[in-house]
Amino acid sequence: MAVDAFPGLGKTTSVLAFARDFHQREIEESGTFTSQGHERIPVCRVGLTGNTGMKDLNRAMLEFFGHPGQMRGTTAQFGRRVLDCVLSCDVRLVVLDDLHFLKWGQKSGIEVSIHLKWIANEFPVTLLMVGVELAKKGLFGEGTNGRDTALAQTGRRTTRLGLRPFTIDTEAGRREWRQMLLALEQRVVLTDKRPGMVADDLSDYLFARSTGHIGSLMTPINRSCQRAVRTGAERLDQELMDRVKNDEASEAARLELQAALEKKRLTSRPRPRSRRPA
Repeated sequence: MAVDAFPGLGKTTSVLAFARDFHQREIEESGTFTSQGHERIPVCRVGLTGNTGMKDLNRAMLEFFGHPGQMRGTTAQFGRRVLDCVLSCDVRLVVLDDLHFLKWGQKSGIEVSIHLKWIANEFPVTLLMVGVELAKKGLFGEGTNGRDTALAQTGRRTTRLGLRPFTIDTEAGRREWRQMLLALEQRVVLTDKRPGMVADDLSDYLFARSTGHIGSLMTPINRSCQRAVRTGAERLDQELMDRVKNDEASEAARLELQAALEKKRLTSRPRPRSRRPA
C-alpha cells in the first residue's frame, strides 16, 4: 500500500495513528511475547532519506529493533538479520515514511525498489509506504527494460491511496469540515472554552486560514492555544488568532478565500438538518 498525497494533509499522522491502533490490537489479542519468548513488535516504522540505499534501509530497520549487528556486515547479511527480527518479533506491518526523498531514477532508488520487491516476497508483512507525489517521482513508473523494470513491478504490486484537503463546495464536504472542528474543539484545553467556540464561531475563519489542509489548521490552533494560556485569555477567538502566523502557503492563499467567505459567496457551515414531523 502507498499513501500518496500533497504535503500538509496529515499522511504521516494518519498512518502513525493507524499503526499505533494496529500495534495495540495485536498485543491485546496475542500477548506481549511470542510463543518462542521473543518480544512481540507488530509494527516496524522507518523514515527514509534521499541517500537511502538497500544497505541503509536494512541498517535502519535493524536500528529500529535495536539489533547489535546493525553497524557491521554486508547488505545480504543485514537483510538476513532484518528477516530474522521480523520473524522472531512477529512483525505484521512495515511502515516506510518519507519515500519521496528517494531518487527513483537513480541507482539508489532502483536498488530500494528491488529491495522492496524482495521484502514483499520474503517477509510475511504488509508494506505501507508514505510520501508526497510518489506517482510523479516514479515509484509506480512503467517500463519494460533496464532500470524501469523494477519500478514497473513495484507499480503492479502497490495499491495507491490518497488524501485530499477538506472542501466546502458541497454539503457533504461542509459536514465533514464541521465534524472535524467538533472533534478538535473537544480536545482544546482552556479554562474559558465553551461549546461552539471553534466549530461555530471560527468555522469560516479557520477554513480561510487553513485552505482545508489539516497541517495548516493545526498550526494556528496550537499557537493560539499557547498564546491564550500565556496571556490569560483562556479562550480562542478571531482577535487572538489574528496575532499568530501560519505557514506561508496558507497565508498566501488566505485573502481571496476569506473575501469570498465574508461576502457569503462561500460558506463552511452545513445547512441545518430538517426535523421530521412527530
